[in-house]
Amino acid sequence: MTQARVVVVGDALIDELRDDLGVREFVGGAALNVAVGLARLGVPTTLIAMVGDDDAGARIRAYLGDFDVTLLATPSPLGTSRAVSERAGGAEPVYVFNEAAQARRIHFGDAERAAIADASMTVVSCFPFDDPAQAAEFATAVRATETRLVIDPNPRTGMMRDLAEFVAGFEDLAPRASLVKIGDDDAHLMFGESLDDSVERMRELGVPVVLGTRGADGAFVRADVLGGDELAAPIADLPGRIVDTMGAGDATLSATVARLAVDGEPANAEAWGAVLAEAMEIAAATCRFEGALLRTPSELHDVDLDRLGT
Repeated sequence: MTQARVVVVGDALIDELRDDLGVREFVGGAALNVAVGLARLGVPTTLIAMVGDDDAGARIRAYLGDFDVTLLATPSPLGTSRAVSERAGGAEPVYVFNEAAQARRIHFGDAERAAIADASMTVVSCFPFDDPAQAAEFATAVRATETRLVIDPNPRTGMMRDLAEFVAGFEDLAPRASLVKIGDDDAHLMFGESLDDSVERMRELGVPVVLGTRGADGAFVRADVLGGDELAAPIADLPGRIVDTMGAGDATLSATVARLAVDGEPANAEAWGAVLAEAMEIAAATCRFEGALLRTPSELHDVDLDRLGT
């Protein structure tokens, strides 16, 4: 039987990392990371994103081709999006986004709408919900289908133009979602409240499954099938040191969506526990390498663990 395709909608960019070791560039973007992560886990995936007609855009296209991710690209008149992160002295990174990233916009034409309609699941991450016309266009494309919608709001301060509009666009679509992922930082930025309060907010909107991420403290789900109770899992304890946490959240989402795409919705606490445990292992493995490319625990075998990420 042919595996049903998953569509991911959102950002694709170049991550420029600057720290005490120098400057490195990676192909990235939250949506792109999730799309590539799904493909690495064996799920046929299409990415709908804005990409420039420039050298950076060519690099993104080649990268997606390497992982067999189909790209439906919206041309960017300002070139390819770029995020520059400063990590001096081991501090938390500070991100600066170029004009293309701040003005990102996706065209939903016949090809994009058909891809969403045919997808078993549609995942949206780091989408410009603060653009009311764009948010309405995407909502129309999704609501006309039976695709299972997964939303990771993934707000970025340097990309948003209007926080209130972003929250309004996100909350308008959230009741249509079968799963919403939200993290500590998302809750604080969007609502000025704790993650627990934001998860409860999503549940009150009617979201049947909320995936919460607490960074080093792991992840949890609250779901209808669990009676609304919380089921949590810690980050897995794997060999090697933590090198880069940048891709942990995207890896968690990729692993969860991949399992749901293959096996369907977990029917009980035991099944959800297995999904979370696998996601935490994949997130932990991803953190053993520099960059946001999803990694699996098997990739930690037969390598020099002291040199991971160098």
